[in-house]
Amino acid sequence: MPQQRDDERIREVRIDSLAFGGDYNPDQWSEETWLEDIRLMKEAGVTMVSLPIFSWPQIEPEPGVYDWGWLDRILDLLHEAGIRIDLATATATPPSWLLRAHPEMGPSDSEGHRLEFGSRQTYCPSSPIWRENVARMTRAMAERYGEHPGLAMWHISNEYGDHVSRCWCDESARHFRRWLQDRYGDLDGLNEAWGVNVWGQRYTSWDHIATPKKAPGPINPTQLLDFERFSSDAMLELFQLEIDVLREVTPDIAVTTNFMSMLRDLNYWDFAAAEDIVTDDAYPEPADPTAHVGAALNYGYMRSLKGGRPWLLLESSASATSWRDINVPKAPGKIRVESLQTVAHGSDAVMFFQWRQAKYGQEKFHSSMLGHRGERSRSYQETKALGLELKKLEPVRGTRVRSRVALVIDHDSWWGSTQIESLPSQRLQWAQQARAWHRGMYSLGQPVDAVRATGPFDEYDVVIAPNLYILEQPQADALRAFVENGGHLVVGPFSGVVDATEKVHDGGAPGPLRDLLGVEVDEQWPLSDGETTGIRYGDRDLVVPHWSEWLEADGDTEVRGGYAGGVLDGLPAITRRRVGDGTAWYVSAMFQHEGLLTVFRDVLDTAGLPARADVDVNAEAVTRTDGDTDYTFLLNHGAEPIAWNAHGTDLLTGTAHDGRVDLGPYGVAVLAAPSTSDIPFPELLTATASVKEQA
Repeated sequence: MPQQRDDERIREVRIDSLAFGGDYNPDQWSEETWLEDIRLMKEAGVTMVSLPIFSWPQIEPEPGVYDWGWLDRILDLLHEAGIRIDLATATATPPSWLLRAHPEMGPSDSEGHRLEFGSRQTYCPSSPIWRENVARMTRAMAERYGEHPGLAMWHISNEYGDHVSRCWCDESARHFRRWLQDRYGDLDGLNEAWGVNVWGQRYTSWDHIATPKKAPGPINPTQLLDFERFSSDAMLELFQLEIDVLREVTPDIAVTTNFMSMLRDLNYWDFAAAEDIVTDDAYPEPADPTAHVGAALNYGYMRSLKGGRPWLLLESSASATSWRDINVPKAPGKIRVESLQTVAHGSDAVMFFQWRQAKYGQEKFHSSMLGHRGERSRSYQETKALGLELKKLEPVRGTRVRSRVALVIDHDSWWGSTQIESLPSQRLQWAQQARAWHRGMYSLGQPVDAVRATGPFDEYDVVIAPNLYILEQPQADALRAFVENGGHLVVGPFSGVVDATEKVHDGGAPGPLRDLLGVEVDEQWPLSDGETTGIRYGDRDLVVPHWSEWLEADGDTEVRGGYAGGVLDGLPAITRRRVGDGTAWYVSAMFQHEGLLTVFRDVLDTAGLPARADVDVNAEAVTRTDGDTDYTFLLNHGAEPIAWNAHGTDLLTGTAHDGRVDLGPYGVAVLAAPSTSDIPFPELLTATASVKEQA
């Protein structure tokens, strides 16, 4: 996992407890209501709030004219109540006067339409006018409040890339050209990288290069890939601009920006390297009974972005959201189990959007801690109980999650394998494949971290790479070193296909991994919609939808499973090669869930790691540790009781367990026990019949 830069020290958030609270918008309410809010916050155990995220127009109603009075008063009231402040720089969206004075600052879509004011994030990330004003506003906030005693950390902007992550305007085109010049040096370098001899796309002037707007047919794939990279970097520059101002004015205060879990558009590895602490906004779908599985992948990613350090959940929903087609509320008990799941996965905070439910605007139907019925609302009663219960988990704060399995998240491969029109199939989607592979390991009881393709991998026994479409030699070298040193690597289909400029590797896939995996892909063999093929794996027949490959293995590579039926009948499908002290696996097909469980059981057995006998997606066990004490979270995400065989004293109830631990619907136990060399792996005694999966 990436380490902080040598010239950067990590500043700690100034709060001495697990953070509990939410976004607060006092400018939407009377000052009389503020007093009621603070009274109810204290009753609920709130320790931190985020503000004033969208309040630039209220702070600066006219250019250069500031109204600090209301913000001074609410910050002082919160501090007097013992509530810490995640203080936003208020740069999440421009005020109307700024955009009307500089309409060129607004963003454009891929068809060249300028997007209008009336929502949020109405800015082009590359705009010099926007950047100048953002720096000015950030400095004003830092100079005004940098020494406020209630300040816990700086909250820069808000959910970068939520509404505008790419801009196709003329200013973005100029910025894109500068970015390309830095990357390739001259036009010869760019023309070589982009393979412009196909379809007559050679450039003879930098001015001829534009953002990849809608074209008559498929666009150059390397241009598309570079535009993805550029767009993420442009947003990162905007983020870094504010960081630099805050570092200058308030060098000892931690900075963050709230991420949006597994967001395709921004390379969070780079963003996390620039900030002090990772924070996330998480909104699992209440209507999806297995949403907690995908959430576990999101949280594994968040904790891994800073090398396993604790992160903070800055936003979640107390019940229903307001932006889905159908906004289903959370059943009683779901708020608790979903919130404690984030703590299990390394969060030292449980916070919501928002504190008080709005009376007007786009989010008035979005649930909040304090619902429209005030303290009588179910959301307040449940979040209040949660806040008081979190105090019992204080020993967990600062500890780290124990995991022996990691999943490779590589944004180049994510971008490259999903935004090109001329791929063998659109059915092999990076995110879909990653979530399927994560679900396989999750179902077998293994918590999963995230890693870059270059590592480091030192902490892991198993590394799974669902797709590495784009692969360069340094990544291959790092993966080989991991295997030679005793690691077990599993590489998924359509990997090692092209280099960083979208050129197919000599000899075809898996490119630089060919010697490590001991296989060659002759042809990708996607399946028509509705068509399946099979793989014989030991004594089991596995079903393959969507994707297979014509695979050839060398004599030193063991074939663990072969295609059965169809054109590929008898050819290798899943291989294992021993290299040094470890093994390198290649999985050439997509699988239904049961098939992945079969393969991953084999991988875990080879690595000497345990796997569950019965699989219940509602049952989850995750352990955090401080090196002396392990804190094992047992969670029941379902509406039916389950039971575990586990040991330790439950921090929530004080009960000592030396065997059976029963959990009711949406139940949670947090067992403290002396730390051992092996990660606790509680046995599931009873599985929920409705979701039990026999592997």
